[in-house]
Amino acid sequence: MSGSPLRVLVVDDDPLVARINAAYVAKVPGFTVAGQAHAAAEALEFITSSAPDRPVDLLLLDHYMPDGSGLDLVGSLRRLGHQTDVIMVTAARDLATVQAAMRLGALQYLVKPFTFAGLRAKLEAYAALRRALGGGGEAEQAEVDRIFGALAGAATPNELPKGHSPTTADLVRQVLRTADGPLSTQQIADRAGISRQTAQRYLKLLERSDRVRLSLRYGETGRPEHRYTWVPTARP
Repeated sequence: MSGSPLRVLVVDDDPLVARINAAYVAKVPGFTVAGQAHAAAEALEFITSSAPDRPVDLLLLDHYMPDGSGLDLVGSLRRLGHQTDVIMVTAARDLATVQAAMRLGALQYLVKPFTFAGLRAKLEAYAALRRALGGGGEAEQAEVDRIFGALAGAATPNELPKGHSPTTADLVRQVLRTADGPLSTQQIADRAGISRQTAQRYLKLLERSDRVRLSLRYGETGRPEHRYTWVPTARP
């Protein structure tokens, strides 16, 4: 993949949702919003009229459109020879639609409602895939496995046990990601604006998922202080 940002067309029939999703995309390094569309025909026109040196790399695509469906749009693009990559972002969760999206080549499928962290994970996995494919040439089995694994590694951080809030989980993740070093539970709670007990619940969850590393700091007296550090996703 070149150093240029990946250009994303955000397609959603709801202009407000499209703006929110576009704002999410703009926050992820390595991506830029090429435009927004609110109907299948509008998205098709945008892609087919894009200049050759400014193509749409990725469609962030809703399924429900006022003039058809997202999958109809993908089918039209394929018939016209456009191989634009697709990540579905939709409330459609029936298995028939999911299967149809897979058969048309959608690389990811994100069910609404989702958090910024959930979308970021999909975009980062897509960027990893583009990097893995950027070298060209032939690939041994290990390289093929790594390419397919780039997408398989896109865990959905918004899938939480019952009783856990995706918004609170995002707050804790953001505090850890932006920290200069290990933080105590109380420091995390203070920065996230939540109680210490709530912070402990989410830290235990993240620790079990191997997203944070726990270390102990011993003082002169008393119990050791628990300190937490974010574990970045491995890159290919």
